[in-house]
Amino acid sequence: MHDDRTLVEARLKRVLDERIRPAVHPASVPLDVTVWNAPGEPVPVAEGLAAEPVPTAVGEKWGAPWGTSWFRVTGTVPREWAGKTVEAVLDLGFDENMPGFQCEGLVYRPDGTPVKGLNPRNQWVRIAAPAEGGEEVRLHIEAASNPVILDYHPFLPTQLGDKETAGSEPQYRLERMDLAVFDETVWQLVIDLEVLGELMQELPADSGRRYDIVRAVGRALDAIDLQDVNGSAAAARAELEKVLATPAEPSAHRISAVGHAHIDSAWLWPLRETVRKVARTTSNMTALIEDEPDFVFAMSQAQQWAWIKEHRPEVWAKVKKAVADGRFVPAGGMWVESDTNMPGSEAMARQFVHGKRFFLDEFGVENEEAWLPDTFGFAAGLPQIIKAAGSKWLLTQKISWSQTNRFPHHTFNWEGIDGTRIFTHFPPVDTYNCSMKGSEIAHAAKNFKDKGVARHSLAPTGWGDGGGGTTREMIAKAARLRDLEGSATVEWETPAAFFEKAEAEYPNAPVWVGELYLELHRATLTSQAGTKQGNRRSEHLLREAELWAATAAVRGDFAYPYEQLDRIWKTVLLHQFHDILPGSSIAWVHREARATYAALAQELNGIIDKAQRALAGEGTGSLVFNSTPHARDGVPAGGARPATAVGTAAIAPRAGGGHVLDNGLLRVEIDGRGLVVSAYDLVADRETVAPGRAANLPQIHADFPNMWDAWDVDEFYRNTVTDLVEADEVTAGEGASVRVVRTFGDSRLTQVLTLAPGAKRLDIDTEVDWHETEKFLKLAFPLDIHAERYASETQFGHFYRATHTNTSWEAAKFEACNHRFVHIEEPGWGVALVNDSTYGHDVTRTVRAEDSGTTTTVRVSLLRAPRFPDPETDQGVHRFRHALVPGAAIGDAVREGYRVNLPERTVTGGGEVAPLVTVDNDAVVVTAVKLADDGSGDVVVRFHEAHGGRAKATLAMGFAAGSVAVTDLLERPLDGVRAPELAGDAVPVTLRPFELVTLRFTRG
Repeated sequence: MHDDRTLVEARLKRVLDERIRPAVHPASVPLDVTVWNAPGEPVPVAEGLAAEPVPTAVGEKWGAPWGTSWFRVTGTVPREWAGKTVEAVLDLGFDENMPGFQCEGLVYRPDGTPVKGLNPRNQWVRIAAPAEGGEEVRLHIEAASNPVILDYHPFLPTQLGDKETAGSEPQYRLERMDLAVFDETVWQLVIDLEVLGELMQELPADSGRRYDIVRAVGRALDAIDLQDVNGSAAAARAELEKVLATPAEPSAHRISAVGHAHIDSAWLWPLRETVRKVARTTSNMTALIEDEPDFVFAMSQAQQWAWIKEHRPEVWAKVKKAVADGRFVPAGGMWVESDTNMPGSEAMARQFVHGKRFFLDEFGVENEEAWLPDTFGFAAGLPQIIKAAGSKWLLTQKISWSQTNRFPHHTFNWEGIDGTRIFTHFPPVDTYNCSMKGSEIAHAAKNFKDKGVARHSLAPTGWGDGGGGTTREMIAKAARLRDLEGSATVEWETPAAFFEKAEAEYPNAPVWVGELYLELHRATLTSQAGTKQGNRRSEHLLREAELWAATAAVRGDFAYPYEQLDRIWKTVLLHQFHDILPGSSIAWVHREARATYAALAQELNGIIDKAQRALAGEGTGSLVFNSTPHARDGVPAGGARPATAVGTAAIAPRAGGGHVLDNGLLRVEIDGRGLVVSAYDLVADRETVAPGRAANLPQIHADFPNMWDAWDVDEFYRNTVTDLVEADEVTAGEGASVRVVRTFGDSRLTQVLTLAPGAKRLDIDTEVDWHETEKFLKLAFPLDIHAERYASETQFGHFYRATHTNTSWEAAKFEACNHRFVHIEEPGWGVALVNDSTYGHDVTRTVRAEDSGTTTTVRVSLLRAPRFPDPETDQGVHRFRHALVPGAAIGDAVREGYRVNLPERTVTGGGEVAPLVTVDNDAVVVTAVKLADDGSGDVVVRFHEAHGGRAKATLAMGFAAGSVAVTDLLERPLDGVRAPELAGDAVPVTLRPFELVTLRFTRG
């Protein structure tokens, strides 16, 4: 029977490929085709429909990179086709790649009504069923000639990733523009044979069920007349009825299929093209919903819904109807499917605020799941953010991509840094582009790690990344797999329906504590430094803008800029998408991102300046505004006072060359190479730099990963390293500072190391004029500290990673993420390394041979130079700020991290500005002070415990408070949560470690 099975499989493949599939459209006639090429960016639909085209034909080339061509196809249904189903078959020149990575089209009727999208797996448009014969056909195709950038060679540099460098050579050739008869029976036979053939391959070799399928398929193939497939298809289907009707075993794994089209909001295409991708895909999905009564489609990313509403109202109308019918489901409750490692605390919270609010406002839908199938790992602070937004479930797929360790569960409770647990599911189908292949369904059942205690999993079904969505073939396969012996069962369901079933059947799911680290794509913490800096600076500018605008609005007649801040937040959130902020998009995306961030900075600085001037009032004095959550240099947090002197700092020559900086708190020795050979804590009488080592050491590595240039850094990059110890210049600068200049390769690195008066930190300002290729630049700080773990800041707190590599799990974290600081300590003494815009870092420990002491080296990642998908990644000038803080407790790391990201601002004016909110415990950190989004004028204060312990504090309001309520992130009062008692204009609070709280105050 094994030989019979092999023969049947080979026979089935050839007959399907050469005879049955071609017979789906057994007769065809050509359509007449004309074309109009839009001269620049995409034009409105009405303009494209009205444009005057010129004749073209199948075989003609079309489509400059990133261009738009409007094809008009016309024809007449032959009279002899009366009673038959007729389709237009429209092949723009597709290859066999997945949809979304090449040319695409959206078909319109002459009145501008969208019909459906065109892609390699969706080339048909239904004309009539049945046809009367003689119908006139006229369709318009808005065709996008997006270039093939991936093309199975994802590592080759290409200039196609930016319209400014892509050229004008036509990319495609029209392949087919026909009217054709659609034979439903043959099409159904194709699905029958595909389902059974795929199932047959997955069943055990000695399975009786497998033998039954082999025999049935053989009989079906015998029944086909290869010279008359259309006339014999019904007989062939009859031979398969029995094996297709045998029900699944009661114990079969149960799969909830969710129609899906993960659409990257930008990746190998720009943002403007995603607007059209969403329109194409949603047009296809609303059409499928009309034809398929069981089908349910879920779409995440409120931004993409907003694009449809704004740009494609004709598509929006269809989407709204499908949502009202419960068939088109808003999912995820986030503005975009963002990166979750790098967004700051407030930004991560606002992803849910703006996403959930959009779905609530437009549809009255409250999302309870976070939907992030393709995000590159998950920060340990995320569970409480999900809960604080009113959600309770999480779905992702990407952890299955980890290279080293297999995650032990598919369904589990994920516990974050504060103890919050979120019911989480990783679909065992191991793809967010499930196409209902038998191999995928079998893999889901076999792979499910929680079998025996649970039996439900989810399969996101449809072409994604570049869009496309679910196809009629997938739906037909799912219908056969609904209850089929030898297979898991498949049923179309919403994400919420799946999670309810999965949670009910698995009440004691296992717990995973801490970050969900993806053992892949680690270089996304560093690639495209300009985009990352734009994000970090935008986040902090937004903090300042909200703080000072709220303070000015409460204190006077300043108009709080609700709509402006809302728009800016949404723009920043959009750019946190998991292929923009991580630096893995084409050059066009990052060029636009840098310009966008620059425009936002100008706009936000305008808001800040206007509000601070309103607060400063009349006068000629200098007021220093402090936007950090901690008092500094005599200025209260969230307030303004005249500047005060805080001590002195001196510079002197160093014996043997170099300079010594001293401010009475810290003495720093910088040798003739411009390296820090000592950072002595004068208060603690303790050296920071490991003996015989040098800190602030630039190091460069060759960086050529095995795959995915912009995404990956592989561990072997450490095998070769060059210490950049040669200096062109080491000179004393202004105050207690030293300027160091180095050249290497084609690049130049300039640093200014400064010891400020009264500060127990060494500020390091770095400028790199970067012109390297496939290199990785780091800055090393070998510390004389013995510690088995270190802390990294994440959203609303910090968490610990090991400094050792005891297990493969720890060893895999050779590049990791932090926000504003990393902190490492022995009991009673520690060191923080803070930054203003870098995220990637590594920490290693070695034992010194000379004294058996431990050196723990912290290295910050500055720049990379991958060539794909942007061949000019990071070329040019970059500026970074870091600070080394000896003797730092965790609270010092928190404070200094804010300080380096929120510099003081000096404004001319009158008296002091009292804070709108004052907190009497530095462990309680205020992350947002703003007016409520609903325009009521209420004051919203968000804060958390930042040191990792219990904390009591009093929040004093700098205004007459009428009442206070504890709210969720959307500023809605929490049911059953008692608000703290107002004592005058102050409230006492008690917080658990890392607990996040939002309070809403009315004004009395």
